[in-house]
Amino acid sequence: MEWQQLTDLTRGQPFVVERVRLADSGVVVEGEFEPPQLAQLGVDDQVFVAAFVRSHGSIKEMERIFGVSYPTIKSRLNRIAGHLDFVDVDPAPTGADVVDRLRRGEISAREALAALEGS
Repeated sequence: MEWQQLTDLTRGQPFVVERVRLADSGVVVEGEFEPPQLAQLGVDDQVFVAAFVRSHGSIKEMERIFGVSYPTIKSRLNRIAGHLDFVDVDPAPTGADVVDRLRRGEISAREALAALEGS
């Protein structure tokens, strides 16, 4: 079964993969595996993401490929992004980051303490 067939079959419902076989070696691994979030998107959204990556993130190119406007591309990207929560786009600074900024004089000792207490 192709991955797209599985995605169509599940119709956006959560699913768990319980068996994986490596084609070349025949090794089989059994257990409960949650598929990657991109694999959980519908087929149309997977194609859209692949096209976005292939176009190097060019919204202009996406407009040309799909024949739709900039707001339509942005809206679809925002909707898809709402399904993807595995990347923290604004990670909290680590203690080492705070100390480095303090050493470079970028922040005061008070700001460093506040940042460390907040993390």
